[in-house]
Amino acid sequence: MNDFAADLLTLTDEDGIEMEFQILDTIETDEGTFLALLPVEEADDEDENGAYYILKEEIDENGESMLAEIEDEALLDRLAEIFQAHFDEMYGEDDE
Repeated sequence: MNDFAADLLTLTDEDGIEMEFQILDTIETDEGTFLALLPVEEADDEDENGAYYILKEEIDENGESMLAEIEDEALLDRLAEIFQAHFDEMYGEDDE
């Protein structure tokens, strides 16, 4: 088993278009469970600046898990700081 294999997730948008994402990290807060996702096509592109999506895990009316966009900018900013701290810790980032 390859311990370094990426965790991948395929999502389908409201137009039925599928995209594959690499799961960078997952965190749980009082507000819920959140995932940091990087589109696989961008993960393979060396020119990308490492931009990723933060989505919230929600349960739909059928009891199935789904991911939703976060509309609260303040919450999104707090989550981005938490994820960035995790990434810095995991990958040993020292900006200065």
